[in-house]
Amino acid sequence: MAWNHAPIYKAAISAFLLLGCALPALAQTNRIAPPVPVARQAQSVQPPVAPLAPAPSPPREWTGEDGSSGHPLMKASAIRAAAANFESCVAGLYPLAAKRGVTRASFDKYTKDLTPDLRIMDLVDAQPEFTKAFWDYLDILVNDARVQNGLEMLAKHKATFDKVEKAYGVDRQIITAIWGVESNYGTLGGDRPVLRSTATLACIGRRQAYFRDEFLSALEILHRGDVRPEQLKGSWAGAFGPTQFMPTSFKRFAVDFDGDGRRDVVDSSADMIASTANNLKKDGWVSGSTWGYEVIIPKGFNYLQADRSHQKTMAEWQSLGIKRPGGKSFPRPDDRGYLLVPAGNQGPGFLMLHNFRVLMKYNPAEAYALAIGHLSDRFRGGGAIEQPWPRHEPVLSRDERRELQELLLSKGFDGGTPTGRLGPKARAAVRDYQASIGLVPDGFATATILARLRR
Repeated sequence: MAWNHAPIYKAAISAFLLLGCALPALAQTNRIAPPVPVARQAQSVQPPVAPLAPAPSPPREWTGEDGSSGHPLMKASAIRAAAANFESCVAGLYPLAAKRGVTRASFDKYTKDLTPDLRIMDLVDAQPEFTKAFWDYLDILVNDARVQNGLEMLAKHKATFDKVEKAYGVDRQIITAIWGVESNYGTLGGDRPVLRSTATLACIGRRQAYFRDEFLSALEILHRGDVRPEQLKGSWAGAFGPTQFMPTSFKRFAVDFDGDGRRDVVDSSADMIASTANNLKKDGWVSGSTWGYEVIIPKGFNYLQADRSHQKTMAEWQSLGIKRPGGKSFPRPDDRGYLLVPAGNQGPGFLMLHNFRVLMKYNPAEAYALAIGHLSDRFRGGGAIEQPWPRHEPVLSRDERRELQELLLSKGFDGGTPTGRLGPKARAAVRDYQASIGLVPDGFATATILARLRR
């Protein structure tokens, strides 16, 4: 999703759409498919990807339970109190809408019948990109069916891609990969009214300030007429269209590429493809460069260097024994990147270049960005990830991850606020703890590490 500025939510949505919200928690917005990939190893299980959206099921009601984040505004009592004040909350946003040029008539037209969608409260704290194992996430998002469907889209829209690449310098494979991961090529874009979802989140829950801007931006879109009300449907967090634009990102990046006077990223493939390219270009996409490489890490490697802060050229990484599988070379030895080892010394490594960071602006989950990059390589004829993942390792639950973070903090290793999401800061804390007890400091948070911390 053009989610750059919806730090966690965009990451969460795709995954929920593609997982059907049914898999147990372990990746644009609401596009998560994430919020990771695939046919990479012979022993991998390849979940089928339906070519068409499944028949809609009856909407589920809110469970009435507290959110798993533990945030005060996600307590069931706080949710009920905010829901009771929903009508007044929405009405009180008119002055802010008026400052954006939304007339009283438009405001009343689009908000008079709004009611809160409390089912969203069960989804806010569940985000697969941050809670599933990398390999599980990738198995779902990068598989043979999604690759084949993507190749068909590339052929079908070749003329548009030719023009978009010339105008924006963003390669078609990356755009198509986003399209595939975000909505399975438009078949799983979500069916919640964006205005209702963003209004709910603007008045209820733990990110009201953020979603207030999304709600007001959705009102602007409707008032301008770029997207019709019946088109403005998407994920629970408000991302819409095949590449899942949040309303604020739509305002910043959407373009009228087909020249019909409307920026329609829902039903105009030209506008959608060009707007996605414009998003990446403005976020700093480097034309002609890749996102990164799978690499083999030598025995005895100092994993303390596997961190975003350690940027080196490809030539420098090679001098440390890092190499690509199959003896492949690094085409541009002067490119700079950092080393990511999502499964520590038990799995593959990846050198991440500048364009990987751009993908993380689109969605701030490393698993998501890796899925996009890997899927785009498959469109170019690349193969599966060559090194095996440690599928024998049990995945820590959210509560166990939060406990791990709390225990690290109690022992003086700051991995950030305990949330149950293990990002770069948490991995660094795990590395420091591992080093302190004489283990390989690879940052991989396993059940064994948790057991050691509990002693």
